[in-house]
Amino acid sequence: MGETKQPHLNGAYYGPSIPPPSKSYHRPGRGGGGCCCNPFSCCCGCLMNCLCTCVFQILCTILVVAAIIIAILIFVFRPNAVKFHATNATLTEFNLNNNTLHYNLAVNLTIRNPNRRIGFYYDVIEARASYQGQRFATTQLTPFFQGTKSTNNVTAEFRGQNMILLGNREMSHYNGDRSSGMYDIEVKLYLRTRLRFWIVKSMRVKPKIECDLRIPLSSNGTASSGAFESQRCDFDWR
Repeated sequence: MGETKQPHLNGAYYGPSIPPPSKSYHRPGRGGGGCCCNPFSCCCGCLMNCLCTCVFQILCTILVVAAIIIAILIFVFRPNAVKFHATNATLTEFNLNNNTLHYNLAVNLTIRNPNRRIGFYYDVIEARASYQGQRFATTQLTPFFQGTKSTNNVTAEFRGQNMILLGNREMSHYNGDRSSGMYDIEVKLYLRTRLRFWIVKSMRVKPKIECDLRIPLSSNGTASSGAFESQRCDFDWR
């Protein structure tokens, strides 16, 4: 084997021939360096994958920010539940004949907002009256806005006739109510409300108000058996 001199080395070299360095080629788009995906920079060959990643991370960020804002608002404003009371009720007719109920009922309600910084928009107020689990009347009340630290009065009036089907147990209860002159009637309010924090309005929520009332039958303005007692209603967020 002969001596080989390498011109780029200092002095003579007396070993085997050194092959020239091999050239490596990098094809773009393969391997780990071809994609730089993040929520705000989508310079990626796999565009759909990057787009989905961006959308998902942006949605997660929006949800986290919204949760933080809601938590801050709750901590700052400290909302208290609105209080509903049935202060008076007048029942002048409640007669069941051949499964047809003839009724004339008016219920006065007070709505107290104890919050100092939160107002309420009552966009929809639907009142329903039921007896022994059977709904016999529905009426719509006038929408309104309730300011902070205020009390509003509303009246739900039910008048007309409707068919209801009572079983033996319910008919026995009705006969007992007719004998005593006091009727167990349930009034529910189905609301669609929005909260207002200063100038910020919340999304619409749908609470339900339940009032279990014992109402005396009145004749010529005089209750036949006792007087109606004010009753606090239950507030239920759905």
